[in-house]
Amino acid sequence: MIVTVTLNPAVDKMYWVERLKVCDVTEEEFLTTATRSGSSAGGKGVNMSVFLSQMGMDNVAMGFVGGHAGHVIIRDLRDRDVTTNFVWIREETRTNVTVLEKGHEYVPLLIGESGPNVSALELERFRRKFKRMLSRASWVVLAGSVPLGVDAGIYRELASLAKEAGAKVVVSARGEALLQTFQASPYLVKPDTRVRRSLMGKDLASSEKIIEAGRQIAALGAEMVVISHEVTGDIAVTKDAVLVIKTPVAPREFRNLVGADDVFLAGILYQLVEGAPVETALRFGLAAGLASAESDEKVCGEMDRIQAEMEKVTVERVEREGA
Repeated sequence: MIVTVTLNPAVDKMYWVERLKVCDVTEEEFLTTATRSGSSAGGKGVNMSVFLSQMGMDNVAMGFVGGHAGHVIIRDLRDRDVTTNFVWIREETRTNVTVLEKGHEYVPLLIGESGPNVSALELERFRRKFKRMLSRASWVVLAGSVPLGVDAGIYRELASLAKEAGAKVVVSARGEALLQTFQASPYLVKPDTRVRRSLMGKDLASSEKIIEAGRQIAALGAEMVVISHEVTGDIAVTKDAVLVIKTPVAPREFRNLVGADDVFLAGILYQLVEGAPVETALRFGLAAGLASAESDEKVCGEMDRIQAEMEKVTVERVEREGA
């Protein structure tokens, strides 16, 4: 079974508009009317759980939820057949807003809240739940930001507990929370570079810098490191090789990028759990991410569409020097 941990989930509120007005004359000119809107459970691990459930894979979503937004998340996940085991907290779960302008959906306007403050007592309740879940877990996903009140070392702690219990660990995070998990040697690392395109002290502006950073992380014990290079391309670094994943799909074809990166990682995980070769897992993952990006739905788990996208995805293996 897979356990996904999203310590700082969100309600994803999305608005589709014909044109986003930005004016400075009168209040009336600022009004942008949405042609439609929608809300869904969000957060990196939450999105992964939704996709895995669509693939028929047994998984449990964990983390913190609170207030009305927390109820929205739980209800939405259960409606999508995701098993939940969240800890309820006193403060309200955050809401993130995305605005998609017609013709420019590939460059969405994203507004994210920092989220609630989690108390020491609430964190301890989560630790107890998490430790109980490890008796059933073969994989553990630690994804997204760390909420206020929680030390950045929490993912390192949870990763260590998971490995001691015999589970493989997947990490998708950023900043200090990500860096500290390297001490626990997670199996698969997918750095979140949406806020800052840098890693291991390197500006990720070129494939050479991405490969260099990936090799440093792999040297610390990770079996695989996947780092986004472009919207339609990623680079995976293992102990033996560098693999470049690409597709010719133009970004202008994308209708909704929210959650697509999480689906990409979930697709890789799904295939690895099924025992697929690494190259197949990477092709499937990017194809799944593309299917979601080209759909109005945040998470697209339609196998026919994913398999069609796989025909467009290539993986080029670049052996290391001396390998």
